[in-house]
Amino acid sequence: MKTLTALTLTAAISTLGAFSPGALAGEKLNSTGTSTGLDAVEASHLTFMREEEKLARDVYLTLAGMYPSQGVFSTIATNSEQTHADTMRDKLAQFGVPDPNPDTNNLPDSIGVFLGREWGWYFTEKFGALTSMGRASELAALYVGALIEELDMHDIAVCPQVMVDAGYPEPCGLEYTDASALTNAYNSLIDGSENHLRAFVGQIEAVIGDGNYVAQYLTQAEVDAILGR
Repeated sequence: MKTLTALTLTAAISTLGAFSPGALAGEKLNSTGTSTGLDAVEASHLTFMREEEKLARDVYLTLAGMYPSQGVFSTIATNSEQTHADTMRDKLAQFGVPDPNPDTNNLPDSIGVFLGREWGWYFTEKFGALTSMGRASELAALYVGALIEELDMHDIAVCPQVMVDAGYPEPCGLEYTDASALTNAYNSLIDGSENHLRAFVGQIEAVIGDGNYVAQYLTQAEVDAILGR
């Protein structure tokens, strides 16, 4: 899942609320000049993760509607991804960073709607692409779920490729931040994604045979370690 287009770093930072050039070097201010405790990299990444957790929830809810007998989509969407999206919302509020999608919990109207000025275009594209892939078959939909979880873990820990393409440093996520509130939240999200990947792969391998799942975004060694192989 690579980005289709890229933003310049200058444009990306401007959408965060006119951060000064010193923000990337550690000056941590929001658009009103009040300290947030986050620099521009951390703020953008947190905003990104708010929308990525919403993406996972929205895709899974959509796939649950396509395949109502496959309970894994509804279970993960309502019990986990909703909580993860809410956690990212709460972190945005804690650090005084604007929520790109404040109506996220206005279901079903918010499904597939991404309004973030910096990353909304990206998630709109990804929602359309992933749900289209999932329409092919129930097995294809399960592969979409596994792909989302692999992508999510990479994006949380290291940096989304679209952010790197836009000029942000790599890493820009968990491996970058020194904010304990973020490191705790991100570690929790990764734990959840590992559980979700195991759940999706379990359903996939019930069809294709045990041990036959091939990694889609992470390395095979990383996936095998998560699966306990």
